[in-house]
Amino acid sequence: MFLLFLAMSFQPVSAVSDAPLVLLTSVDGPISPAIQEYISRGIDQAIHQNAELLIIQLNTPGGSIDVMNNIIQDIRASSVPIVVYISPRGAMAASAGTLITLAGHFSAMTPETIIGAASPVDSQGADLSTTLKAKEMEALKATARTLTENRSAEATSLAEATIEKARAVSANEAYQAGLVDFIATDIEDLLSQLDGQTVVTVAGQRNLDLKRAVVETIPMTFIETILQMLTNPNFVFVLLSIGVQAIFIELSSPGGWVAGFIGITCMAIAGYGMGILSVNWFGLLFIVIAIALFILDIKAPTHGALTAAGIGSFIVGALVLFNSPGTPQFQKVSLPLVILVSLLTGLMFAFIVGLALRAQKEPVRTGHESLVGRQGYANTDITLSGQVQVGGELWTAKLAEGSKLIKKGDRVSIVKVEGLHILVQKE
Repeated sequence: MFLLFLAMSFQPVSAVSDAPLVLLTSVDGPISPAIQEYISRGIDQAIHQNAELLIIQLNTPGGSIDVMNNIIQDIRASSVPIVVYISPRGAMAASAGTLITLAGHFSAMTPETIIGAASPVDSQGADLSTTLKAKEMEALKATARTLTENRSAEATSLAEATIEKARAVSANEAYQAGLVDFIATDIEDLLSQLDGQTVVTVAGQRNLDLKRAVVETIPMTFIETILQMLTNPNFVFVLLSIGVQAIFIELSSPGGWVAGFIGITCMAIAGYGMGILSVNWFGLLFIVIAIALFILDIKAPTHGALTAAGIGSFIVGALVLFNSPGTPQFQKVSLPLVILVSLLTGLMFAFIVGLALRAQKEPVRTGHESLVGRQGYANTDITLSGQVQVGGELWTAKLAEGSKLIKKGDRVSIVKVEGLHILVQKE
């Protein structure tokens, strides 16, 4: 039975291993260090598994030039052929994505996709100064010319126009100009068109054999997914808000550690995300002012006005931080989300204020003062003094001024505590 099991297990593995292997990575979002790590890992895995082809399915609004250059270097240094495929329908390879597409040994687009708009901007998403812009633009144009030197003159001219004039074109326009090699409706169509094509990599020339090819997807790791999520300003803003609130809760009621740990963790992760995004750090000042207003409202004689001002300051701070003029649209935080989170933050502080006021009005419930008003039973007759049981405790009791004689078993209430004895009266 054991040998039969081995035979049955071995057969499909052998069949699969004889088929050409195609690995698929899927990039959906800004070009970031996490994406660079993901693509680099995909290339390494393709080389290790001796894959016939690696597909980078791309949909990106752009990203860092430095990261883009590193990805281009990784692609061009690959011994496994790589095709960059702009997909699905409605996808784009804008800005840095344009040159990454051109870096592939082959490039392809799904119908109804676009490529282009690759003009350089600064880290805040705004236009560069004249001198710096000229330098960056010339460098990018030189990269474009290098990546299109085996293409038509029209393709090279179009690639330069995407940088110099921020031009963007459709899939058909890019294909007709020779900027991309194929228009494919899906992965199966893409592999069908690539089958038999000749490609030159650093390992030399090879003919692609993609008949009966098996496509395996390389998913992003958990860490890569989290780091890529930190390029989403909405996610970063929510983390920042949670961190601020958790730290305030810890400061309001010290002694625990859960709120403080959550707050520090969220703030640290949000700080990493803001280091990647194009943010205006001046916005943090308004957020700090908002927290100060919330705290002052707790201590103020009247309540509400400072919390309302804090909500307004929190909204302004978030918008200045993430939505300053010139910030790329894909790096801007959602206005409805900012308003909602700010209102929830204000309501949380208002709730804390309410708890504080309620605590101030509550009668003292600890020490001897907590005995006043409680009821018990007389264990003895009480003329001048006697014994009263209150809860599980036995107290020496005296008659309160003006109180009637108390007999054993009578129900009494405590009027006052004097040292080690209590003053009681008959109920």
